[in-house]
Order: sequence, then C-alpha cells, then structure tokens
Amino acid sequence: MKRERIAELLPTVFRRALPHSSPLAAILGVMEAMHAPSEAALAHFGDALNPRTAPDRFVPYLASWMGLDFVAGGATPIELSRLRELIAMANTLAKWRGTATGLILFVEIATGLRGFTVEEPRPFHFVLHAPLTAEPHSELIARIVATEKPAYVTSDVVYE
Repeated sequence: MKRERIAELLPTVFRRALPHSSPLAAILGVMEAMHAPSEAALAHFGDALNPRTAPDRFVPYLASWMGLDFVAGGATPIELSRLRELIAMANTLAKWRGTATGLILFVEIATGLRGFTVEEPRPFHFVLHAPLTAEPHSELIARIVATEKPAYVTSDVVYE
C-alpha cells in the first residue's frame, strides 16, 4: 500500500499535520515498506496455486490438497515435474478413478512412460502390464495401483 493511500486512512488531524511533520512522513514510509512483501505475495497468489508455476517447496502441499500426497511420499520420490502434471490433471484422474483408463493415465503421467495395459483375466482381478523400463518405478506403481483400484478388486503388476 502506497504512503498516499495510507495517509488517506489516517484521522483528519494527522493528515493536516503530514506536510509539516517529517517523523510522520517517515512512519508512513516504514508502513509502505512493511506492506510491500505482503502485497507482492498477494499479487502473485494465483501463480502459487497453479501447479505449473508454484514454488517447488509448495508443490507437495498442493498434492495433498488434491489427495495425491500418497504419490509425493514414499521411498522413491516422484519427479517434481511429474507431480506437477498429476496435480494439473487431478480433475481428469478423479473422473476416471477406478477404471482401467484412469489407472493407465495415472501411471503414465506419474512415470512419464507409455505402454501400460490392463488385462482382466477373471472377475474382480486385473493385471497391469508395464514396460520393463518402468521397473525402477515399481514402488510408485504399486502405491498407485493399491490406492486407485476399487477395494474389492485384486491386482498384479507384471513388467514385460
């Protein structure tokens, strides 16, 4: 907030004394300087909530808002760029949750790899076929499958 705007908020007696008081002018300057960081943060608040422009340290917090904190944690951390994309796609992932399409989309975004397929050899069981190049992400894929599949369904992950 600029010192002129702050001065408008002062009682009339202070506003009349302002042109003749250097201590009061100095206090307004300090008040302006103290407001500057908050105003800068508020001016860019939308950038902080956008997963593609948010500061790196804020991205895991955004992931928790979207229910994706299970992906951000774990022994093998997910790449920050992959986590940003998962957050950006959270609405679409929620729409397709519990389906083969949704699971494939989720693991493709999380790993950055393509070539996943789902096979349903018997009722209430599926097999996620993953490319061999996805094996370094096996812990992450297991967490995703366990969280995203319906509770009554069993599953296996096969790397081929």
